Amino acid sequence: MSEIHIEEHSSPIKTPKQLIIVVFLAFAVPITLIVMLSQLVTSGMDFSKSNPGMSDEAIAKRLKPVGEVVVADTGTPAAKPAAVVERTGEQIVQAQCIKCHQTGEAGAPRIGDRTAWIKRATKGLNTVTLSAIRGHDGMPARGGMAELTDAEFRRAIVYMFNQVGAAVKEPQAAAPAAVAQAPAAAASAKLDASKGKTVYEANCVACHAAGIAGAPKAGDKAAWGPRIKSGMDALYTSALKGKNAMPPKGGNTSLAEGDVKAAVDYLVSQAK
Repeated sequence: MSEIHIEEHSSPIKTPKQLIIVVFLAFAVPITLIVMLSQLVTSGMDFSKSNPGMSDEAIAKRLKPVGEVVVADTGTPAAKPAAVVERTGEQIVQAQCIKCHQTGEAGAPRIGDRTAWIKRATKGLNTVTLSAIRGHDGMPARGGMAELTDAEFRRAIVYMFNQVGAAVKEPQAAAPAAVAQAPAAAASAKLDASKGKTVYEANCVACHAAGIAGAPKAGDKAAWGPRIKSGMDALYTSALKGKNAMPPKGGNTSLAEGDVKAAVDYLVSQAK
């Protein structure tokens, strides 16, 4: 049999001195490379005070904001917006409404036509105003004048009502209700007369000022006498539910029951 020879690889480190040198180089070489690299990176950076770029002025300049917002008094006060002056009912009618209501075009009730306007007056001022603002039959919303305020449009209708003798007044804004000092006493107190007048002028005056459609005129003692004798409950019921040509709540169904009763109280007070 032939002999098998196994060759073993010999280590390059043969002596203790060679081992020490290898270990030393294993630590020294990486450290040397790190030091050289750090010097290379920071070689162009001088942080000493002698460097002009590190002076307080230079640093402040670099930190200065790109822009500044300056608020200064120019000495010229801003002009106040001009107050908006609302037009009267007559001005609006002459400027726009008369185009149709003068001739009755597209079925519009002619100005001064008592029969045509009485039919509308019995529905109540608020009902007619709301219908006209939204547009009705051949009339566009707000009569084609979108810039009109609700108050201006209402004045125009009041003006046309008055041309048939309705004697409608533009209702005043209701005063804010006072804070009740005693809730129990407030609940049992009588309805405020001024509130009744406000409700009357806003919803009832179109018919009751001129006696339109058989409505008893405000202040007419002869017409109101028999009605007052029937009792307040009967008057309240008629006003709330409607009677003859008068629709429920005078045509303004959004009125609270207390508001309707306040208007009745006001009318009764005018006939005593």
